[in-house]
Amino acid sequence: MSDEAAKRSVRVEIFGEEYTLRSEADEEYTRACARYVDEAIREAHLQSRVSEPHRAAILAALEITDELFRLRYHTRRQDERSATRASELRSRIEEALED
Repeated sequence: MSDEAAKRSVRVEIFGEEYTLRSEADEEYTRACARYVDEAIREAHLQSRVSEPHRAAILAALEITDELFRLRYHTRRQDERSATRASELRSRIEEALED
C-alpha cells in the first residue's frame, strides 16, 4: 500500500479558514492538532493585536516552537538523569551481587 493510500482527508477550520488536511493520523488526533493551532493563532492575535492573519500565525508558530523546544530540553534532561540513576543502580546491584 502506498503512502498516499494510507492518508485520510480531514476538513478543519483554523482562524476562520477551512482546510483539508491529509494525514495518516487518526481523524480526532488531526482535529485536535488543528484546534491547538487555531487556539494558538487566536491567542496570538488577541495578545499582540496584529490585524494580519499571517502575522498572528507566525507568532503562534513561534510560541508553539518555543513550547516544543522547552519540552525537548526538559525531556532530554530527564532522560539524562534517568540514565545516570540507572547506571548508579546497576553499579550498586553489581556490588551487592559480588558480596
